[in-house]
Amino acid sequence: MNPMRILRHPRAAVVIHDLFMVALAWLAAGWIINRSGFSGIIATLPLGAELLLVLGVQGLILWSTGLYKGLWRFASFPDLWNIARASAFGTLLIITALTIFYGAAVRQVLGPLLVYPAILFLALGLPRMCYRFWKDSRLPDTSKVSGLQRVLVLGAGRSGALLERELRHRGASEVVGFLDDDARLRGAQVHGIPVLGAIDQLPRVSREVGADLAIIAMPSATNQQMQQVVEICERSEIEFRTLPTLNDLGNKATRIDDLKRVAIDDLLGREPVSLVWDSIRDGLAGKRVMITGGGGSIGSELCRQIARLNPVELIIIDNSEYALYRIDHELQSDFQDLVFYSVLGDICDPATVEKVVGEYRPDVIFHAAAYKHLPILQTQIREAFRNNVLGTMRLSEAAERHQVETFVLISTDKAVNPANIMGATKRVAEMYCQNMDARAHTRYITVRFGNVLNSNGSVVPLFKEQIAKGGPVTVTHPEISRYFMTISEASQLIMQAAVLGSGGEIYVLDMGEPVKITYLAEQLIRLSGMVPGRDIQIIYTGLRPGEKLFEELFHELEPYEQTQHEKIFLAHPRQADWGDLSAELRVAEIAVTRYDTKTLKQILLRLVPELARTSISTKPGAAEVISIYRAS
Repeated sequence: MNPMRILRHPRAAVVIHDLFMVALAWLAAGWIINRSGFSGIIATLPLGAELLLVLGVQGLILWSTGLYKGLWRFASFPDLWNIARASAFGTLLIITALTIFYGAAVRQVLGPLLVYPAILFLALGLPRMCYRFWKDSRLPDTSKVSGLQRVLVLGAGRSGALLERELRHRGASEVVGFLDDDARLRGAQVHGIPVLGAIDQLPRVSREVGADLAIIAMPSATNQQMQQVVEICERSEIEFRTLPTLNDLGNKATRIDDLKRVAIDDLLGREPVSLVWDSIRDGLAGKRVMITGGGGSIGSELCRQIARLNPVELIIIDNSEYALYRIDHELQSDFQDLVFYSVLGDICDPATVEKVVGEYRPDVIFHAAAYKHLPILQTQIREAFRNNVLGTMRLSEAAERHQVETFVLISTDKAVNPANIMGATKRVAEMYCQNMDARAHTRYITVRFGNVLNSNGSVVPLFKEQIAKGGPVTVTHPEISRYFMTISEASQLIMQAAVLGSGGEIYVLDMGEPVKITYLAEQLIRLSGMVPGRDIQIIYTGLRPGEKLFEELFHELEPYEQTQHEKIFLAHPRQADWGDLSAELRVAEIAVTRYDTKTLKQILLRLVPELARTSISTKPGAAEVISIYRAS
C-alpha cells in the first residue's frame, strides 16, 4: 500500500493509530512467544524489517476490508466484524510471508501466532467502542432539548459546507454526516464530518445514524436531479428541507434562515440562467426604468432585479393599491438607496398614462400590466380588450411622444394560434407594437413566454388551496400540459431580451419541455406529505371554453432562429396592415365606451382569424366532472 495515499486520506490519524496498534499487537505476540520458549525463530530477522513486513501486510488487509469507510463516532458490530476478518486474514498472510523467509521452521510458532489476531482485535476494536460510548454519553437527550436535531446534509459541496458551519454556530442541530454522489468524496470529511455515502443510500444511512432531518444542499441541481432526490427523501421517511436555488440565493450567503420546504419550483425549475450581465447593466444601469403592473408576479420580480442594477429612478405603476403597497414596502426595506416612485393608476386611463410618462420621462418601459386569467376573460371581452389592447396602445403611443428609448411588451405563448380571448387580445397588442416600431424612434420589443410557477392566479396556488382543504384537486383534462418557468428566470430573461433587440422583434423564451398538469398536481400533493388518489383525489372536470390541450411557442408562419443567448429565440413576426389595424382599433375604442361586446368580438375575429376556429362565449359556463384520477 502506498504510504502517501494513507497520509492524504481524510482519516489519516485513524490509519496511523491502527498501524501503531498492529505493531504493538505483533510485539506483544512476540513477547508471549518468547515467554513460551519459542524465541529462536523470531530473532532470525532484524526487528525493524520484521515490523515493516507485518505493517505492510496487515495494513493492506485493513484497508481492503473497508474499515476506513466507517467512523469511530458510529462504530458498530459491522466494524468489529471487519476488524475480526482483517485480523484473521492478516495473520494468514503474515504466516505466508514469514514462511518465505523461515521455510518449514515457521511451523514451530503457529500456535503462539494465534495470540496475535486476538490482541489485534482488542487493540483495534476496544478504542473504537470506547470512543463511541464517550461521544454518546456527551450528546444531549434530543427528547429533552427542544429543537435539537440530528441532520444529514445531501450535497458535500460549498453550499453544504456553509450550511454545516451555520448549523454548528447556531447550536440547534448537529450534522452527523454528508451524502454526495461524487465518488471522489467518498471517505472524505467536510469540517471534520464524514461523507457517509451516495444520496441513494439515505434510507439506510438515516437509520444507522439516527437522523431526524435531511437537508438538500444542492442549489445548482436540475429539476430532474431534484425529483430524484425528493423521491429518495420520501422513501427514507424522515423530514427533509432544501436550500434555495442559485437564483433565489442571489448574492446572499447561505443562512439557516434560508432553509425551506421543497417547493414545486425546485422540481420544475431548470438549470440556473446564465445571463450576460455586462450587457444588461449597460442597457439598464443609470437609466430611468418604468414598470407597469409592478405589483404583480412578473412586475414585482422585475422591480427587484432592476433595483440591483442601480437605475437612476424606478417608476412603478399598478392599479391595485395592496399590490403597490407590498412592492413599495419591500423596496424601501431592501434598497434604501434606490430612488423610486410608486404610482397608483390605470394604464387604460389616458390622463394617467400621459401624466406619468410625461412627468418621469423613462428611458425604458417594461409593460407587464395585463389581464391574464383565461376563464374570467373568456366572458369579459370588453375588459380584456380595454386593458390588454387599448392600455398597450395608449402606453406605446405615449412612449413615442415622450421619446422613450425602449418599450418592452411582455406577452404570452397563448398569443400563438389563440383559442381564447386573453390570447387574442395579447396577439393584437403584439401587432400594434410591431407596427409602432416601424413608425417610431422608440425600440418596441415583444417577449413571449408561457406559464410562470406560483404567479398570482396561476394553477399552483389554486392546487395548494385545494390540498389545504383536503381536496379534491381539479384538473381539466388528463393529458393537458403547459410550459412552465420560475418567476426569477422569466424576469431575468425579459431583461436580457430587452437589451438584445434593436426593435420590432418577438423574442420567445426557451420554456424547456411541457409539463403535464396532472404531474404538477401529483407532486404538490406529495410535497404536502400525502398520496395522490388516496389522501387527496384528483378530479378531471373537462376543458374550459378557449382552453387548449397543448400550448405553442411559435406560429407556423413565424420562422424562428437562435439568438446569442441559448435560452432566447427570435421569431420573425407576421406583418399586419397598419391602415386596417388602426381603423379597427378606432372602432374598438368606441365599442369599449359603449360596452358593445358584440362589435369587439367581431373585431377580434377579423384581427385574429385563428380565433374563429374556437367558440367565443360571453356567458359564464359551468364545469362538469368527467372523470376521477386513479392512483397507479
